[in-house]
Amino acid sequence: MIAEIRRANRDTRAQYALMILFGGLCILAAFAPLGETTRIVTVGTLFGFTAGLWVSHLLQVLRRAVDERASARQVRA
Repeated sequence: MIAEIRRANRDTRAQYALMILFGGLCILAAFAPLGETTRIVTVGTLFGFTAGLWVSHLLQVLRRAVDERASARQVRA
């Protein structure tokens, strides 16, 4: 898996790093000695960032696949 991450482009590696960072912070905040409301807001916000990055990454991968398929069709035509 490490080899696959190293082969990925810079945007993908940055997205993975941010997902791991915000996911880790989300877990840390869940167990932090904060007030209940503060902890809920912090965890929710960090999870939102993590989920947003994940959806953005999936859309980027999908868009890249569509573009590659369209260019392959043009080459065949």
